[in-house]
Amino acid sequence: MTTAAAPVRTRPRRSWTPSQIVLTLLGTAVAAVIMSPLAWAVFTSLKSETEAVEVPPHWLPKDWTGQAWSAMFATGNITDWFVNSLVVSVCVTTVVLLVSALAGYGFARTEFRGKAVLMGVVMAGLMISPAVLGVPLFTTVQQMGMVDTYWGMILPQCAPAAMVYILYRFFQGIPRELEEAAFIDGAGRWRIFFTIVLPLSRPSLAAVGIFTFISSWNNFLWPYMVTNNPDLMTMPNGIATVMNSYGIQWAQLMAGGLMAGLPLIVVFVFFQRQIVAGVAHTGLAGQ
Repeated sequence: MTTAAAPVRTRPRRSWTPSQIVLTLLGTAVAAVIMSPLAWAVFTSLKSETEAVEVPPHWLPKDWTGQAWSAMFATGNITDWFVNSLVVSVCVTTVVLLVSALAGYGFARTEFRGKAVLMGVVMAGLMISPAVLGVPLFTTVQQMGMVDTYWGMILPQCAPAAMVYILYRFFQGIPRELEEAAFIDGAGRWRIFFTIVLPLSRPSLAAVGIFTFISSWNNFLWPYMVTNNPDLMTMPNGIATVMNSYGIQWAQLMAGGLMAGLPLIVVFVFFQRQIVAGVAHTGLAGQ
């Protein structure tokens, strides 16, 4: 004997409220404004150089061509620029994570003479623009013989006060009972740091690492100051040299800019959860 299947109840779809409609339209407009420069860059990179400088400008190419992309690879050192940016950004991110984690944990968990003064010096670094430090940093790097070297581009970017403060605030939010229990079991400070504190700090460490990588990848001023060697230029500096006797090659410039931004888009797409989680954990630390 078979029994009839019970009818499936479906909830009636609720209609949108006026506030939801307004917010959706507002979000769509904001997204369109944000995405319009990216769309303009894509369309311009698919134009010929003659069409890219036409006045009045137009969005869509009349003749679609990949001439600008092929010219970037044929005449420029874009592969070397990409590798240089990758090497510098990865090294800066690695050193910043190590230094910021150690400094932040030291401030959060240890007491020593002059701690308040030293913390004040770190906080003062948040109020000083990196452009102000350009000349003294360049003088120091020059005296150390690191001009036109990887180290000259990497080391001055490896002491960001903001990242130290972010991890310092996060470490303050970790319960001390966890560390005290490990001390009772015979663990030392270094073992606690690497086996307990760092695993708990993965969201904030991921956020700090991603922000540092993006900042280093986009850094134009410092690599521009410390190197004139075309073989050592990073992507932002190399793209700025895309010129010939007739001036700036706008289609090639847009193609290079899109290629430079591609790794950042990939980082955001694959690590957006870590970014959100890291910011959320950092904002709640110590509260």
